[in-house]
Amino acid sequence: MSRWQNGSGTLRFVQITGAEPTPPEADLAGAAAPVPLEIAASYRARSRGLLGRDGIDGALLLTPASGVHTFRMRFPLDVAYLTRDLTVLAVRTMRPGRLGRPRLRARHVLEAEAGAMARWGLRPGTRVTIDTL
Repeated sequence: MSRWQNGSGTLRFVQITGAEPTPPEADLAGAAAPVPLEIAASYRARSRGLLGRDGIDGALLLTPASGVHTFRMRFPLDVAYLTRDLTVLAVRTMRPGRLGRPRLRARHVLEAEAGAMARWGLRPGTRVTIDTL
């Protein structure tokens, strides 16, 4: 996608050959199903993010972004740092009131409720595809 816009879509995951194997506790059925996605591409939408919410159904993509914070958040987050080609660099769980270190090669950040990314099988080396609505 050449120009990102605020909106919604679906998120899908593709395991890259040569990446570490899927852990047995990962829910493979959840990894294959599309995940509802919100896209925050404008400065205003990225600044608002998940602030003021009690949860999220699916995930939020912040683009462009290379780091996040959880100040004033009401729930813990799973945060995935993505490269320009939507490959996962790292996945972290962050409690409210934390500041995440920016990742140098990250171009996008994917946020979801804590535990969601483990259920989806999302880990470093996974490629993400996004279908916008």
